[in-house]
Amino acid sequence: MVTLVAVTKSVTSERAAQLAALGVRDLGENRVDELERKAQALAERGLAPRWHLLGHLQRNKVRRAARVADVLHSLDSAELARLLDAAAAEAERRIEVFVQLKLWPEESKTGLEPAQLPALLEQLARLPHLRFAGLMAMGPLLPDPQERAAASRSVFHDLAARARAIGPSCKTSMGMSEDFEAAVLEGADLVRVGSALFEELGT
Repeated sequence: MVTLVAVTKSVTSERAAQLAALGVRDLGENRVDELERKAQALAERGLAPRWHLLGHLQRNKVRRAARVADVLHSLDSAELARLLDAAAAEAERRIEVFVQLKLWPEESKTGLEPAQLPALLEQLARLPHLRFAGLMAMGPLLPDPQERAAASRSVFHDLAARARAIGPSCKTSMGMSEDFEAAVLEGADLVRVGSALFEELGT
């Protein structure tokens, strides 16, 4: 079963609250500031969805993220893992993390080089306030739609193969509004959909 993470960065807190009230359990934000604001607004309405932080996490915002994010999709370094574990311990929480891999040579993309993954997984096993959930990757931003679709499918196929090599409990977070269908075809466990979802809902 594929889990839909509804990315609420382009909608109001009221709209996010409507989704949560309708039973959408997983909501995502790209920025810590917006995540904090929407989480508080929904909590005031008695709503407690599972909050996913999707964007690159800056070191100076780790403590704030640890207080509100349930899942981080963009863990990309050993240093960030150490900082997040310490912040989660301080907040008395345990955070699920997806390791973001860089599987396409695109300068605008962040992510861990695949060769560094084994060492990071060993480290995560020793960090008690983080729980390794799986791997994440993003498809490339190519101007030609057909080339982009083919490249995204290749990236997602690669990520799924790497997840299977780790083991059956390793999930995959891949696919956004532009390419979630390709991600589903390659076996995505979570897809992060924003604009396509809200356009369909008339937002």
